[in-house]
Amino acid sequence: MVGQAECFMVKITFIQPQNSKRIDCDAALGESVLNVAQRNGIDMEGACEGSMACSTCHVIVAKDWFAKLPTASEEEDDMLDLTYGLKPTSRLGCQIIIDESLDGLVLHLPAETNNMLL
Repeated sequence: MVGQAECFMVKITFIQPQNSKRIDCDAALGESVLNVAQRNGIDMEGACEGSMACSTCHVIVAKDWFAKLPTASEEEDDMLDLTYGLKPTSRLGCQIIIDESLDGLVLHLPAETNNMLL
């Protein structure tokens, strides 16, 4: 049909730090993890609105998914150094862009964040 674009979706799961509650979400291809979280009411601040100037979208990628992500940029690594609760599989949600290979992605939310913009 003319004028209708298909919207491909994948499933991603966020795991809450307090109670390990799993929240399954639909994510559109090309959407950032930060946008998926905010659209689904998940507590992820994103104070800089995805411009990589804060670390409030810090997520901890499940170990079996970490190697499937593109390597973090030097700028992202620098920002991650400022996060609370940094883990070897930490990433910024604004820098993880959904593609078909991330169907089933599992992300743990940290217990606290560090807002560098305050």
